[in-house]
Amino acid sequence: MLEGLFDADRWSTTFQNMGPFWEGFGVTLQVVVAGLLLSLVLGTLLGVFSTTRSRVLRAISRVYVEFYQNTPLPVQVLFMYMAGPQFLQAMTGADQPVRIAPFVLGFLGVGLYHAAYISEVIRTGIEAVPRGQMEAAQSQGFTRAQAYWYIVLPQTFKIILPPLCNQALNLVKNTSVLALVAGGDLMYRSDNFVSLYGYLQGYIVCCLMYFIICFPLAMLVQWLERRSKERPRGVSLAELGLDNVEEA
Repeated sequence: MLEGLFDADRWSTTFQNMGPFWEGFGVTLQVVVAGLLLSLVLGTLLGVFSTTRSRVLRAISRVYVEFYQNTPLPVQVLFMYMAGPQFLQAMTGADQPVRIAPFVLGFLGVGLYHAAYISEVIRTGIEAVPRGQMEAAQSQGFTRAQAYWYIVLPQTFKIILPPLCNQALNLVKNTSVLALVAGGDLMYRSDNFVSLYGYLQGYIVCCLMYFIICFPLAMLVQWLERRSKERPRGVSLAELGLDNVEEA
């Protein structure tokens, strides 16, 4: 079978059937964008919960994080796929189980899963911001929520950008779990091609397409890490437009 990797006819057949691969690529991109937005919003909320004074909010965040970090993503997605329609049927009073679209299963699955990891990244970033920032903001009349929004979180995101991008990378790769529920994503299309023709070229194309998504993110992570290690450059008076101030 390995000899077939260099077979020109097999590669020709693969390239003639690129349409489904590109369709799966588009579905994967959509799941990535929706899942990333969900994980960022929910992860930020849970990260803030974990640093508040409220024991209830801290407990909610802790339980969520521990559950999602200590259970496999495929099991979570399969559970939603099997049990979700029945839950919706009970909630809506429908006559039959309510089908959940594969796209919804995909972005909910990876979004909820990675929200747990992003919340830990957010928590670490918030704890890295000096506590005096919060106290100073509150002394100026900010509420605690306003202090988080305007003072703490902007500084937090500057600190956590590299690990946050790493989570985005992991999220992209974990969208392949959608193939388990016939989600029409890139991995599912590749499985179909290999099952139909028996050509491993389908998986090679799949890897290359994931690489197209992940490589720019990996480069961004490296650039952000280099930038975070650089000392801030001093700004000259000329750059500020104050070079004539002394002369005046």
